[in-house]
Amino acid sequence: MIPNILSIAGSDPSGGAGIQADIKAISANGGYAMAAITALTAQNTQGVQAVQMVAPDFVTQQIAALRADIRIDAVKIGMLGSAEMVNTARLALDGLDVPVVLDPVMVAKGGDRLLQADAVAALRAALSMASVITPNLPEAADLLGQAEADTRDQMESQAQALLALGPKAVLLKGGHLPGRDCPDLLATADGQTWLPGPRHDTRRTHGTGCTLSSALATLLGHKQALPQACIGAKAYVSGAIRHSGALSVGQGHGPTHHFHALKVTQT
Repeated sequence: MIPNILSIAGSDPSGGAGIQADIKAISANGGYAMAAITALTAQNTQGVQAVQMVAPDFVTQQIAALRADIRIDAVKIGMLGSAEMVNTARLALDGLDVPVVLDPVMVAKGGDRLLQADAVAALRAALSMASVITPNLPEAADLLGQAEADTRDQMESQAQALLALGPKAVLLKGGHLPGRDCPDLLATADGQTWLPGPRHDTRRTHGTGCTLSSALATLLGHKQALPQACIGAKAYVSGAIRHSGALSVGQGHGPTHHFHALKVTQT
C-alpha cells in the first residue's frame, strides 16, 4: 500500500526546499504527497527576498479538508513561521495517531530567518507532538538557548536535552560539525545511536533538511522502524547531494537531485 504523507510547510518557488522539495522527496521514496501550505516565499538559491504568511484559519481548513476525506499515514511539519502557526498546526493535528516528523525550520541556508524569534518558545512547547524532531546544530542551539555544539560530546548532551522537551525521538543532524564526516545522532528513550555519513564537497545543499524530514516521514509511513527509517532517509539525502551536479539550477546554494535514482533518457 502506498502511504499518504501530509507535509505542512512553506512554499519555495525555486523548487529546492519547502513544499516543493517535500513533494519530490515523498514521491521518490514511494509515498503519495499532500500539502498544507503555511507560507509563500519569494526566494531563489541566493536567499529569501520576502515571506507572506498564510492565514492560520485557512491552514486549519486545509488540514481539516484532508482529514475529512483522506487517510493520512504520516505527517511532516516544516516551516511554521510564527507562534500562532505553531499552535494552529498542533490543534489541527490533535487526535491524529500517526508518525509526526517535525523539522524545526528556523533559518534558511542563506541565513534568512524563517521562524520569528518570539515563536521559538511556542515551538519548544509544541515538540511533544512529534514522533521525531530533526534539527540541525544551529536549530538545536536556538531551541535550547545554548551555544552551537561543535563536538560529538556536545551533540550527545544537546540531543538528550532536546529529548527532555517532549518528543519521542531526536535525530540531531551533524552537518555543521567540522571535519570530513557528516554524522547524525539518533536519541530515544532507549539510548543514542550514531549514524555515520560522508561529507560531500558541494554548495548544492539547498533544502536538505526539508528533504531528509520528508523522506523520513515517508519511510515511517511505510511502517519502517525508526532506526531503519533514519538510516534510509540519510542514505537517500546523501545520494541526492552526491548526484546534485547533474542539475543546473541557480548561482547560489543549489538544490539536491531528489530523483537521482530515476533513470532518465536525455535527448
